[in-house]
Amino acid sequence: MKRKLINECTLRFPALSRNESFSRSVAAAFAAQCDPAASDIAAVKIAVSEAVTNAVVHAYRDEEDAGRRIVEMTLRLYSGGFLRIIIKDRGKGIEDIQQAMKPEFTTAPESEERSGLGFTVMSSFMDNVKVRSAKGKGTSVTLEKQLTTYENEQ
Repeated sequence: MKRKLINECTLRFPALSRNESFSRSVAAAFAAQCDPAASDIAAVKIAVSEAVTNAVVHAYRDEEDAGRRIVEMTLRLYSGGFLRIIIKDRGKGIEDIQQAMKPEFTTAPESEERSGLGFTVMSSFMDNVKVRSAKGKGTSVTLEKQLTTYENEQ
């Protein structure tokens, strides 16, 4: 069965830690239009927060040009309550995606308190997580979730 696109939104914002909460709120509000379970809203917020935090903390490490430090978030809602969120940066990229997705792997300096659990957390709250990256060009994280909605329960 092919899904029908119901609604779509794309935003761009500076890769600043204060925009992590902004992105969570936007994702929750967007998902709320199909009246999903509260647990689904919470899961979406957590996964989006992790993906945006990765872009803020890792993608632009040592980037001098503040105008280049941008996060783009595209949200798509399909028939039946299927949600797809794509979070992109134009940062330095991930050298080894398989290694980066392993629990406790981090590129943060030892002086920073980073657990390296971002992708693990995303995967535990979403149905599907896809990561594409090119060195020096950036990273795209696709988060997918079948929301539990009133429509799905009938």
